[in-house]
Amino acid sequence: MSVTETIPTTSELAARMRTIVGRMSRGVRQAGGQTDLSPSQSEVLGTVARRGDVRLSELASIEGINPTLLSRIIGKLETAGLLVREADPDDRRAAHVLPTAKGRKRYEQIRSERTDALTMAIEALDEQEQQALAAALPVLEALADSLRQRPA
Repeated sequence: MSVTETIPTTSELAARMRTIVGRMSRGVRQAGGQTDLSPSQSEVLGTVARRGDVRLSELASIEGINPTLLSRIIGKLETAGLLVREADPDDRRAAHVLPTAKGRKRYEQIRSERTDALTMAIEALDEQEQQALAAALPVLEALADSLRQRPA
C-alpha cells in the first residue's frame, strides 16, 4: 500500500462487499440461462435438491423466509413438477418436500450453467488475480459462515 492510499474503514469494506456480492449474485443467476423460476424458487429448489426430504418448517428456517411465502413458492414448484409435498406420517400437521427427478435435473442444469459461467470468468483473470482470489476464499467462507450464524 502506498503512502497516499488509506485503509478503508470497516463500514466502507462492508458497503463495497455488499455491492460486489449483489453484482456477482445477479451475474451468476443470469448465467444460469433462461429459466422460468424466480430467484427464490431457484434457491428453494436448490436447497431441497441438495438436502432431499426436508420438513417445511426446517426449509423456512434455512431459507429465512416466512411459512406463507414458502408455501406459495412450494406450490409453484409443485405445479411445475419439480417438488412433491407429503404429509409427515408421524405428525399430520407437518409436511415434507422432496425433489422430483425433473427437479433434480433442473437443479443440476442451473448449477452446471452457473459453475461454467464462473469458471470462464475466473479463467479470464491473470495468474496473479487467480492466486489472490484463491487466497481470499478462506476469508470469504469464514465471513459467509459468520453471517449465517448471526441471530435473527
